[in-house]
Amino acid sequence: MGSTGETSPDRPGDARDRDSEGRARNARPRDGLGRPLPYGVDGVPRQPEGVVRTPEETVAEAQRLLDEGKPFHAHEVFEDAWKSGPDQERELWRGLAQLAVGLTHAARGNLTGGARLLRRGAGAAEAWASGAGQDLPHGIDVVGVAAWARELAADVERTGRPVDAGGRAPRLRGPEAGR
Repeated sequence: MGSTGETSPDRPGDARDRDSEGRARNARPRDGLGRPLPYGVDGVPRQPEGVVRTPEETVAEAQRLLDEGKPFHAHEVFEDAWKSGPDQERELWRGLAQLAVGLTHAARGNLTGGARLLRRGAGAAEAWASGAGQDLPHGIDVVGVAAWARELAADVERTGRPVDAGGRAPRLRGPEAGR
């Protein structure tokens, strides 16, 4: 596919994937790590975009997806929170989204990018918590999650192997945040 005008046999030749408001969207199915699959193949159900959740619902849904080995999808939940939540919490949710993307890359085999995003997300979440003076915003153990992220980044660099996303998922709440 590309500029030659080729399209999938499952899409009309002149059609582009669009959402209900006419914005371009990639409707290709995706696997559990968010990688695009060919049209017509069953993929993992996508997270709906733009869902407004309470912080508690955000954390619960993201944790469920992380535990299921779907960090790409968890990142979309965190992204919704950063876009719809209060401005003063934007950097917290952005940092958590970066952690989920870092885990996604580490599981896909992009080890350098994964380690970099894990560390960036850890730093962003810690900086937000320090500036906000909140150790456990919405019950999230920011210090424990940041420690998990840095440990995973070091493990990925040391072993040079992709990780099992579900097996290495963080605990977002409580004293076992890094698991």
